[in-house]
Amino acid sequence: MRFPRRLAVLFAGLWSAAPVHAAETVDIGVLRNEDITVVQQLLYPKTRRTEFGVHLGYVGFDAYVKSPNVQLSFARHLDEQLAISVVAGGGYGFKTSAYRELESPTYGVAPYAYRYLGSVLAGVEYAPVYAKLNLDGARIVHFDVYGALRGGATVEQSVLPDAELAFAPTLSPAVGARFYLGQSAAMHVAFRDDLLVERRPLNQEWAFKQNANVTVGLTFFSARPERR
Repeated sequence: MRFPRRLAVLFAGLWSAAPVHAAETVDIGVLRNEDITVVQQLLYPKTRRTEFGVHLGYVGFDAYVKSPNVQLSFARHLDEQLAISVVAGGGYGFKTSAYRELESPTYGVAPYAYRYLGSVLAGVEYAPVYAKLNLDGARIVHFDVYGALRGGATVEQSVLPDAELAFAPTLSPAVGARFYLGQSAAMHVAFRDDLLVERRPLNQEWAFKQNANVTVGLTFFSARPERR
């Protein structure tokens, strides 16, 4: 009879369509944040690349002297976060309107101020942040944020007529960001606070001074190394 055969086929179809349950399940518990790792292929890697740069700076937080300057930078990136860094630069300080007013015949007072002439600093950079920024939905900008700690020496000059020089050991913490323009170039924005301890020739005394320097620059990378 055809009816029982059709009924058998129908039951066989329903059985094959039934959900299949696992015979045994394994409970792995709750995953913690540190158990989850996101693997990301960086578009602009820095590992084992050398970076050279030119930066325009401005020491503008001194009440008596403002110092535009030029800085040259070198960095050797050991990996994506850590780099060896050297920065050397020079500039000149100009008296502010407040200083000129004080030394005018009205007041006749010339503050004992020093202008930035040059510095050489070396240390390390650490870049814990690599991110992407969407600009109005039209372009994605890749950038990283870094901190740096360098040490070295600074030379300054008195703005008094004697123009005496002072040489100062310098500790220089800094923070900055590089915005990638491609595989071979990036734009830098940084804030550097040079902490000086200088012996001033006029009174033969030690003095503490800060040179807060804001810089904007352009850096260039060496070619990407071949994958090992």
